[in-house]
Amino acid sequence: MSLPHDTQPTSSTTSIDRRGTTRSPSPKIAFVSANFPAHSRSTAPGQAVQNITRQVIRRLSSLQHVEVLEMPNENEHDDDELLSGRDTPSTASPPREGSPEYTNGVDHQTNGRVANGNGKVQVPAKKIDWEIPRKVLHSSIGFLTLYLWTSQGSPKAVVVVLWTAFAVILPADFIRLRWPAFERTYERLLGFLMRECEKDSVNGVVWYILGVNFALTAYPLDVATVAILILSWADTAASTVGRMFGSVTPRLPSRLPFLRLPLAPRKSLAGFVAACVTGTLIAIGFWKWIAPLRHDTQDISWTWDNGVSPALVSPAVKDWCQGLLGGPCSLGNVTSGWVGLGLIGVMAGLVSGVAEALDLGSLDDNLTLPIVAGGCILGSLKLMSLLS
Repeated sequence: MSLPHDTQPTSSTTSIDRRGTTRSPSPKIAFVSANFPAHSRSTAPGQAVQNITRQVIRRLSSLQHVEVLEMPNENEHDDDELLSGRDTPSTASPPREGSPEYTNGVDHQTNGRVANGNGKVQVPAKKIDWEIPRKVLHSSIGFLTLYLWTSQGSPKAVVVVLWTAFAVILPADFIRLRWPAFERTYERLLGFLMRECEKDSVNGVVWYILGVNFALTAYPLDVATVAILILSWADTAASTVGRMFGSVTPRLPSRLPFLRLPLAPRKSLAGFVAACVTGTLIAIGFWKWIAPLRHDTQDISWTWDNGVSPALVSPAVKDWCQGLLGGPCSLGNVTSGWVGLGLIGVMAGLVSGVAEALDLGSLDDNLTLPIVAGGCILGSLKLMSLLS
């Protein structure tokens, strides 16, 4: 039995199931049962619902991507399911736009993410990887360096030990990158000390050894020691503080003002400041209290009483500079005491921050940081020696 053409559905009892396709989403349509005319009320409820559904589907034939997945027959449901409990067809209402029934429980305006009461999307906070085992190892090198300095350790012996370790680590890293079975064993034992990016490239320890050995070979021992301390502690401080406060501070510019040196824009101002402060404290603390503990004064480039050692600059270089400037250019003995130490500290701090933030392409900062920091500090000491 069919309904008159002027009869329209008024309340919701069932809906059409549809699946997502690559086309635009189908409109959600609520189907309701009709208030049957007197001559049709004797029809069984199940048969009446099927007749209504067939009629509506024929009217929706223009919507080409409506998919009806299942048509229940009169034996698959009972009157309670049709009437939604004790509600009658005349009192049920279609789902309101924006309700969970209308949207299938998904907020399409927020791509399915949960929004708070103000309508703002709540994005889950990204978990910070503090790299604690790696930072502990990284920082411990600084304490070992201080121990070797105060115990009158030989830098030549340290260099030999590091080259020996390098001769073992480099082949192991080469095999790791080419033999999956060895790679699994290697990362099972030492993977907690590696970053994810290092698992497909050269281990950072390789660059660490190269940078430290270069500093110990090319620079005076105290300058090399400060460079290693900056690598060990200033780099760790920059990484830790950057992870803590980098999200609330600006990013570094792509170029350093005036000098136009390339900086890594992924690094933050918080990490840069942390590296500068740590580098300043390292230089002041080392040359004020740690350096005098060394018995061999030839290993010390700066002392509290005498300032910068004259041995840093040869007499020939001094004579050449004086001839270039048209005479001696001396500012007096300003390199000693707190004035000289303050100058060294400020220079070491700036060098630490810039060296840690430099973007030198694929070069690892474990290699570049001690080389750049040590070279700039040594150059500053020589300039101070020329002006004293």
